[in-house]
Amino acid sequence: MKKKFIKYKSTNRFSQLINDYINKDENLASFYNLYPDLNNFQFQFENKRNHKINRQLLVDVLFNQNDNVKLSELSKKNIDLLKNTNTFTVTTGHQLCLFSGPLYCIYKIVSTINLVKQLKIKYPDKNFVPIFWMASEDHDFEEINHINLFKEKISWNTIQKGPVGRMKLDSIDKIIDKIESQTLNSKNSEPLIKIFKNSYLKNNNLSSATRSLINQLFGEYGIVILDGDDKSLKKTFLPIIKKDLISNDYYKLILKSTEELSKKYKTQAQVKKINFFLISDGKREKINNVYSDDKISKITEKFSPNVLMRPLYQESILPNIAYVGGGAEISYWLQLKKVFDHEGIPFPILLLRNSVLLLDKKQDEKIKKMGFEIKEFFDTENNLLLHYTNKSIKKDFNLNKEKDKASIFFNSILNKQKDQNLISFISAEQKKLINSLNKIEKKIIKSKKINHADNLKSISLIKNKLFPQNKLQERHENFIPYYLKHGDNFIKILINELDPLNTNFVILTL
Repeated sequence: MKKKFIKYKSTNRFSQLINDYINKDENLASFYNLYPDLNNFQFQFENKRNHKINRQLLVDVLFNQNDNVKLSELSKKNIDLLKNTNTFTVTTGHQLCLFSGPLYCIYKIVSTINLVKQLKIKYPDKNFVPIFWMASEDHDFEEINHINLFKEKISWNTIQKGPVGRMKLDSIDKIIDKIESQTLNSKNSEPLIKIFKNSYLKNNNLSSATRSLINQLFGEYGIVILDGDDKSLKKTFLPIIKKDLISNDYYKLILKSTEELSKKYKTQAQVKKINFFLISDGKREKINNVYSDDKISKITEKFSPNVLMRPLYQESILPNIAYVGGGAEISYWLQLKKVFDHEGIPFPILLLRNSVLLLDKKQDEKIKKMGFEIKEFFDTENNLLLHYTNKSIKKDFNLNKEKDKASIFFNSILNKQKDQNLISFISAEQKKLINSLNKIEKKIIKSKKINHADNLKSISLIKNKLFPQNKLQERHENFIPYYLKHGDNFIKILINELDPLNTNFVILTL
């Protein structure tokens, strides 16, 4: 196992806002409360302890939601611990992507689990529970209905609409059969397909299936899975729902923060006067009608928070001290500090999840053999090829010395001449010779390029493998190929190797 680091800024893949956030830039200081440093959590404990949470309701909901899941003893214990005022949560969340979607969902959960471990070591008198919040009410089906596997996009198609978590799993067995047929030759295919079948063929909807999948992959680490699409939890959020729908209390606050941020940064989420959708008859739609106080109370469970209200909902029902998210998530959380202050809800510590590039030993060896460092592969393919050409091909042969000697020779002759016609003739001959030498050099380099063709091809292949469609690997690839190769050990490797408080991009050679 080899591990290297590269600064986020050096990857050229992260926004200025994120680079400034991890570097504690003063421009962002007013948009969050505490920076993610282990010592800062002692202040967050006090902030959250003074915020009233209905812990018993939370525990009841969690046991009820996980009733049909084979929870690990640690996960059961963690749910029970939430009754105690010295127990806090660390939360991450994600859409219900098919088979967990891109790798970064896995990295989010690993970062959350590892932060909980570090907090327990630092503060042994307190308890910490890793929470996975399922974004089950999201209705963007096109974002969650596929995975990229072995250079193919595998999609689950259905005519169902509305919150994806409520969707039935019709015909998803065909997707699993396809994955099984493509992975039969792997020693870890059987346990992986078993996990998928247990998740997607033994449950009624996508929420239940995703819960089962995450639990099977991370249950031994004490993960607790929460679905915010819950009637009793939404009732506790009723005062804020009313403020948003009736008087649009949060619009000006979010708008002000967004305008301040936008002076220097590109903001993530659009500001709207109403921050809830209405769920009805398989739909999740924008709210256009005016609702009375009484009407809202009667249909509370039908109101679904949007991207800017979901954080407030989460923090109002959890004893949460930190949220682990990607760059886009951190960006929209920073738009919300004024709303949290307005409601007297402690703003959580925001932690940028680990970002990782995975490569195998053969790729690592090939990259070194060609004279590159892995960090150079964050550059464009064209620049990589040009760099190799300049470094390895032109370096092999050029006629610079010969051209210099020719110039010295002709200049020595020219310096002795006074006849302008003769000077012009000699200069023309000098230019001809230099041009001839340039042509010879190009021919030789072209010949060398043919000899280096295999390496040039390898550069393109490795670049496209590590950065498919010129995206970060973690935003495109699914975990399946790595599980097939390493089995359960893949998750263990990530748990052992990733440090959520290390503010560098991680490169792992497996």
